[in-house]
Amino acid sequence: MAWHAALLRPDRFPGVIGLSVPFRPRGAVRPTTVMPQTDDAVFYQLYFQTPGVAEAEFEHDVRSFIRSSLYSISGDMMDREPAALMVPRQGGLLARWGAHFVNPVSLPSWLTEADVDFYAAEFARTGFRRGLNWYRNIDRNWELLAAFAGARVTVPALYIAGDRDPVVRFPGMDQLIPNLSKFVPQLRGKIILPGCGHWTQQERAAEVNAAMIDFLGSLSSMR
Repeated sequence: MAWHAALLRPDRFPGVIGLSVPFRPRGAVRPTTVMPQTDDAVFYQLYFQTPGVAEAEFEHDVRSFIRSSLYSISGDMMDREPAALMVPRQGGLLARWGAHFVNPVSLPSWLTEADVDFYAAEFARTGFRRGLNWYRNIDRNWELLAAFAGARVTVPALYIAGDRDPVVRFPGMDQLIPNLSKFVPQLRGKIILPGCGHWTQQERAAEVNAAMIDFLGSLSSMR
């Protein structure tokens, strides 16, 4: 959302900071057609496509799901395999992740039980459908952005991610992230935080805040 806001309306957004997810230029084919799948399993974003399936799984025990997901794709979760991004065609996401999806005895220092309580209460109230619908709209968004094929993010930008973030292991990221400045020519910095997982701003609040403040200061000095 952030990258595309800057792509579509550089007149409104003088700069952009992307956390975890880098800008990904529009591909030549529908995104879901190139997501990995085997006879036994599909990429988790493909699993999300059928309305009601993931909702039922996640909403069975909302607090347990929130607590486990916040921990299990953080930098504190050890021995994570890229295969954990795949979901079996039979059994669901939580069954596949097994040892890769853990509800810990105690939480890491960056997360409190009060945080979990708040998130769980909100998702218990709203359900997960609205968030999951973003994934279900991936191909439609690709269609709508046809006029922006080949377009680059032209405003000043900063990218921050953790080296233990599963996103940096997505197919193609080993080529995209090192060459990000080709698609974001005013990329001012690319910060990879050691030991950090997917929840960049929660896990490394001090480092992320400092980097953001420096970047925003550089924008102010240009005015």
